[in-house]
Amino acid sequence: MRRSLALVLVVAGAFLTTLAPLIRFYVSDQVVKAPLNRYERVRLEAPNASLFDMATLKLKTGVTLVADSTIRGDVKANGGNDRIAVWDSSTTITDKATGKRIDLQAYRMAFDRRTGLLVNCCGVNVGGDVNVRMFGYGLLFPIAKVHKRDYPFYDTTTRRTLPMRFSGEEEVGGMKTYRFIQEVPLVKVESMNMKLNGDMLGLAKDSYPQPVDRYFEAVNTQWVDPRTGVPVKQEQKITQSLRTRDGLGRLIVADADLVTVPEDQRHLAALSSESAQGIAWTRVYGPVLTLAVGLGLLASGTTMTLLRRRDLPPPPTTPRGPDGRFGGVATGPAPGTRRRVHPAAGSGRA
Repeated sequence: MRRSLALVLVVAGAFLTTLAPLIRFYVSDQVVKAPLNRYERVRLEAPNASLFDMATLKLKTGVTLVADSTIRGDVKANGGNDRIAVWDSSTTITDKATGKRIDLQAYRMAFDRRTGLLVNCCGVNVGGDVNVRMFGYGLLFPIAKVHKRDYPFYDTTTRRTLPMRFSGEEEVGGMKTYRFIQEVPLVKVESMNMKLNGDMLGLAKDSYPQPVDRYFEAVNTQWVDPRTGVPVKQEQKITQSLRTRDGLGRLIVADADLVTVPEDQRHLAALSSESAQGIAWTRVYGPVLTLAVGLGLLASGTTMTLLRRRDLPPPPTTPRGPDGRFGGVATGPAPGTRRRVHPAAGSGRA
């Protein structure tokens, strides 16, 4: 019974010792990836924003804008390629006081579920434009591999990939995060078929109406949980303006500082912490615990085997016979005795 138990312990220990690296390097890669069916709703608010009302041709100040952003995963859009996740995002910006919709933004992104890198497939688009090409990262940072470095991030407003620069560590709701900042330089985003009076553009009152284009610039900041790559807080300082073709006249039509509301910050932090625990179990706790138990079982089984051998009685000593040989009773004369030879029958010797 004791021998059987020792054998079971040795076999189980060897199995667990072999299983530990498989959990770390194979199972972890299969488990740690973005979900296909993501659903997330996040609100950002911008108090004291400025907004130009095109109906009254007046600049409104002290406005509170609300950006209600929703992400939905489309599980069938990847055409059966399980390595790719496809998420649709829509953002509605409204005036909190009046409920009037100011803007609507929508886009679809596809990305590698293990790395987070964008891929151009599955009907990706920005505002319905399927001719866009997305590169770098878009919705998430590297999955569970965020480092203190810069990352290329796709900006849907300018439709360009710009660096998201690491700018330090900061606590958000008691969670240590990495802060990244992306500066979107002034860029024309729309050619408009309209003209504005010179006085509205800061030009002389007697100047002729000037054709204008819409420009955009922003500073985007994200606070990311480095354990998961999930942003738990966002800030978007955006400025939109109408400018003349020569750049001399301009009119600010939107100036806002949108920040994730505290309630949603806590919600995102809780979700990220839950994901971080699962990642830790597959990458650290699970492999280490499995290896420790396996080594313990191996040691126990080996020790029991050695103790069993020590407890066995010594082999019996084979007696030495009178003839000096081992094994059995001697039948011949004792050693050193001269054997007497008898004459053969019928011999003539008396």
